[in-house]
Amino acid sequence: MGASQVQDVNAGWDSASATSPAGHRERLRERARISLEAVPDYELLELHLFRSIPRGDVKPLAKRLIARFGSLAGVLGAGLSELKTVSGVGDSVALDLKLVHTLALRMGRGEVAKRTIITSWTQLLAYVRLALAHEPREQFRVLFLDRKNQLIADEVMNHGTVDHAPVYPREVMRRALELSASAVILVHNHPSGDPTPSTADIQMTREIIEAGRALKILVHDHLVVGRDGVASFKTLGLM
Repeated sequence: MGASQVQDVNAGWDSASATSPAGHRERLRERARISLEAVPDYELLELHLFRSIPRGDVKPLAKRLIARFGSLAGVLGAGLSELKTVSGVGDSVALDLKLVHTLALRMGRGEVAKRTIITSWTQLLAYVRLALAHEPREQFRVLFLDRKNQLIADEVMNHGTVDHAPVYPREVMRRALELSASAVILVHNHPSGDPTPSTADIQMTREIIEAGRALKILVHDHLVVGRDGVASFKTLGLM
């Protein structure tokens, strides 16, 4: 083989390497090292998928996930079974994605638990949005607080359907007594995305407030979480 032929073969190999999945991965990692903030969401998702899928092109999978769930937050907030409906997502990939979400939730809960709820209100709103904004079904949670308004527990009281999560005032108060809580904050989500309280939400809140009054357990607020934001009953003058 002549020198020119060797050069042609090498040139072809270099060109293939530049456009190979391995070459793309290295270029993306290099851009991330320079500035993670400048990397778009689907490429951040790619970077994470590199760890779950060591070889091959994961860009199409990252784009499929964001197309299916609407955003990076939607991908991370999706359930394991939902994630696995996307072609290319198996048990290990779904678990790795949920791990990121769970780590973020634990960090958020830690920030809320460090101080009184009143002084960490911004962190609380960020935490409940992370926990519930992309839940596909209604979920009713209660934050149980001590006399200093510090978090004792954050518990899911009920899971529901896409538009209803039944909750019983006596169950909320029974659990508050078990935890020796002095106050509670009610939290639930609207999978529709619109956090505007419904008539049923308002009636349920009044019943819980009434049940708490007899036991001297205060209901500080009821937060309704949607993809469009968080609605506060207290701010809206509904309690």
